[in-house]
Parts: sequence; structure tokens; C-alpha cells
Amino acid sequence: MPLPKIDTVTGRRALNAVLDGSTARPDRATAVRYLLQLLAEKAPGNSVEVRVPPFGAVQVIEGPRHTRGTPPNVVETDADTWIALATGAQTWNELRDAGLISASGVRADISPLLPVRP
Repeated sequence: MPLPKIDTVTGRRALNAVLDGSTARPDRATAVRYLLQLLAEKAPGNSVEVRVPPFGAVQVIEGPRHTRGTPPNVVETDADTWIALATGAQTWNELRDAGLISASGVRADISPLLPVRP
């Protein structure tokens, strides 16, 4: 079941709190989910799953759809890495080369969609 949509004010407030140094779990969870939501709005589809455990996951990019099990195209990272990617604080290549992004599948490079920060 998809999570409820995060309104812009709430999402930006949480994101700004995290960028200002907040380590509060609710701020972090909301910031991650808000940025995932922005990615899903920017590139709707079902061919790549972007996971940021334990906070959320979205399916993005038009193309072949999977219906069972692990999708063929998966991007997974931690919350700090996702926030850095999605806000443009660091690049896909920097974080991938540092081993902070797990990306599998021929469509898993989502770098052209980043950053997503409004």
C-alpha cells in the first residue's frame, strides 16, 4: 500500500531540518519519503525500484513492468546517501564509486533524474 502523499510544506520543512543537522527519525523519514515522492513524480513508471530502507521505496521510469519478486532494476542506498543524491549535494558517480549505491539492472542508473530537490 503506498504511503500518503507528503505535502510540499511538510516535505520541505523536514528536508530543511535534516540539511540543518537534525538527526530526528521523523524528520529523516519524512525527508527521504518526500524526495522519493518527487522522483516518482518526475519519472513515473514501474521499471526501476529505488529503495531507501527502512524509510521507503518507489518504482519509477517507464518501461517493462515486473509483477513478482525482486524487480530486475533496483537502486538501493541509505538515507544519508539518498538525501545527498536527491539534493545534488553529491553526484551519482561519486557515491557509486564510494560503494554507497547498490544498482543492479540495465536501467538502474538514475543519475539523469538527479537532483530532484525543488
